Amino acid sequence: MPSPSAPTLESVAARAGVSRATAGRVLAGSTKVSPAAREAVLHAAAELRYVTNQAARALVTRRSGSVALVVVEPVERFFSDSYFPLVLSGAQSVLAQREVQLVLVTLSTAAERERFERYARGGHVDGAILVSVHGPDPLPDHLREAGIPVVLSGRPYDDASAVPWVSADNVGGARVAARHLLESGCRRVATVTGPMDMRVGQDRLAGFEEELRAHRRRPSRRLVATGDFSVAGGRAATEELLERLPDLDGLFVANDLMAAGALQALAAAGRSVPGDVRVVGFDDAPLAAAATPPLTTVHQPVVEMGRELARMLLVMVDGSPAPAPVVVGTELVRRATA
Repeated sequence: MPSPSAPTLESVAARAGVSRATAGRVLAGSTKVSPAAREAVLHAAAELRYVTNQAARALVTRRSGSVALVVVEPVERFFSDSYFPLVLSGAQSVLAQREVQLVLVTLSTAAERERFERYARGGHVDGAILVSVHGPDPLPDHLREAGIPVVLSGRPYDDASAVPWVSADNVGGARVAARHLLESGCRRVATVTGPMDMRVGQDRLAGFEEELRAHRRRPSRRLVATGDFSVAGGRAATEELLERLPDLDGLFVANDLMAAGALQALAAAGRSVPGDVRVVGFDDAPLAAAATPPLTTVHQPVVEMGRELARMLLVMVDGSPAPAPVVVGTELVRRATA
């Protein structure tokens, strides 16, 4: 119950010179009022510092005022990889302008998935941004079938998917990385890939191999080791490559966390960087500039990608058709490793 000094819907309506019903419609987000009445009510609400009752608003708009950012990884992975907080930061900056609450969800078990799907179907979120989806995951389709707008960070695993998405130019970025190594004089260039059940992993490998062909080099499985976007995965994959290719002198690593692991493996093997082996990562994560030596990498605008994901989702929440997919550019950032 409001305190005696708290403004009420009646006091907002009186200040605006409209009926209580009209004030209620405006503050609930309805567009079925005149522009003049809308402006008067919003001005009165601001003057009186009236706070809308969200539960009452939801009854009118049939919206929760919340969207979910769903990271399909264990919670530990969210905090160890700066990609996820940067996407969140970008999305939050757009959602805050619309006074939409962002709910962070991490999913790594079947029970967590089932609980989130029940939560979403219960009307607690108006839409979802899905991040780090692996393989032909049914989650996007389950949400869409429940009438929940969905956007995807990264190109879908299935090209036939109807879910809109935002991605960096992973093929082009990988080509730039490989080109830099080849044009720097590297003779035996290999790569540590991301997970092959994600299009980002497939696309960065495809770009690497396309650039080898453009330089009349033959792609080979011997030049490829698969990682998992973690430091430990990058270290293990690089150790595998060093055993297989003792003359390795150039390495493209499909993200900066794995590149940090690659630098560890190279140091442990007594290989200097960039003297013996040149290394290029991908992401331009905060750790890249702080690595020893500082990491040459491919920059992708992750915060802006998060903003675009939120803008795209809000368009769908507002009832408009799904926007076209968005591909953002990348660029090489030269530091000390290559």
